[in-house]
Amino acid sequence: MTKLEEYYNKFHEEHRLKTRHGQVEFRTTMHYINKTISKIPSPTSIKIADIGAGTGYYSIELCHKGLDVTAVELVKHNLELLRSKHENIKTWQGDARNLHFLPDENFDITLLLGPLYHLHNDEDKVKALKEAKRITKKNGIIFAAYVMNEYSVISYCFKEHKWAEVMNKGGLSKDFHIISSQEELYDYVRLEDIDRLNKKSGLERVKIVSVDGPADYMRRELNEMSEEEFQAFCNFQLSISEKKELLGSSSHCLDILRPTN
Repeated sequence: MTKLEEYYNKFHEEHRLKTRHGQVEFRTTMHYINKTISKIPSPTSIKIADIGAGTGYYSIELCHKGLDVTAVELVKHNLELLRSKHENIKTWQGDARNLHFLPDENFDITLLLGPLYHLHNDEDKVKALKEAKRITKKNGIIFAAYVMNEYSVISYCFKEHKWAEVMNKGGLSKDFHIISSQEELYDYVRLEDIDRLNKKSGLERVKIVSVDGPADYMRRELNEMSEEEFQAFCNFQLSISEKKELLGSSSHCLDILRPTN
């Protein structure tokens, strides 16, 4: 069993998306997915691929809208949970870097909302992006999510006082870019890294958004809010989600892309 499988056998990803900070991310992401869906003619015929679907939180939400959803998940435990919850979703166990079982140019929308977190070099990330591009229609849209470098530096190195420990093991560059080894679960990027990956993958940006903004920095405060105040916060996050000056410091960014060739 890989470290990734061990981690997700214990970590309850679906619970994370049900927390208030997770709901900010989920609601913002769904806002942009729904906007894309609304622009596609004959929405009931839309095909969606959810690559790295986890336990199916997004897949199930989209299937409930009457959409044709195919979910791919690497971790068997997650896939079994997904299958137990919804029988109308087509499911595959597979790796985002090799989707040979899915046909070319078959999907209107492809979601890559988790795999890029766990791939540690350009080569592997580009493989995943190119596979997403291959299975997406020429006029389709790809949603690619990343964990951002500055969030991790702020929250782990400084908020949790781990700076010296990270430095001593060579985990931080001189310009404060986290250096993740293959043994670690997550890899962290900056906007310039994402731009480089898009260029290598033949993808063109429609827009890039922060899906959670300051939410991960203020989990306690979110939990203390009334429902009305929390809804106002979610609306606030949507209002600032495309502000360029805030993109790099959120915990997650969502790159909305289309194939260029």
